Amino acid sequence: MKDLINIYVEQEDGERITLEAPTDMGLSVMEVLKANEFDVQALCGGMAICATCHVEVLQNEEELPEMSDDEAYMLETLPHATANSRLSCQLRVTPALEGLVVRIMPEAH
Repeated sequence: MKDLINIYVEQEDGERITLEAPTDMGLSVMEVLKANEFDVQALCGGMAICATCHVEVLQNEEELPEMSDDEAYMLETLPHATANSRLSCQLRVTPALEGLVVRIMPEAH
């Protein structure tokens, strides 16, 4: 099993920044974004109650785990939510997320 996967963060200009994420530490995508100094507030610390880690999944959405009721409820309250919106704190880094592409949404700033 591979210990690192690549996650991509698409910028407003379309540029994609590659992040390496360990799959053996139980990290969330939100924690990987913060560790790489992306401007994600994550005020609730990963409890799915603030939506300040909102991302839009642009690629590999079919590999994501099913959304919890709490996550779905929070996303319903967001003005910029899309069909592919997720809370990055609820996405655990696993080998299945290799190649995941996300865009950090306005609520996360």
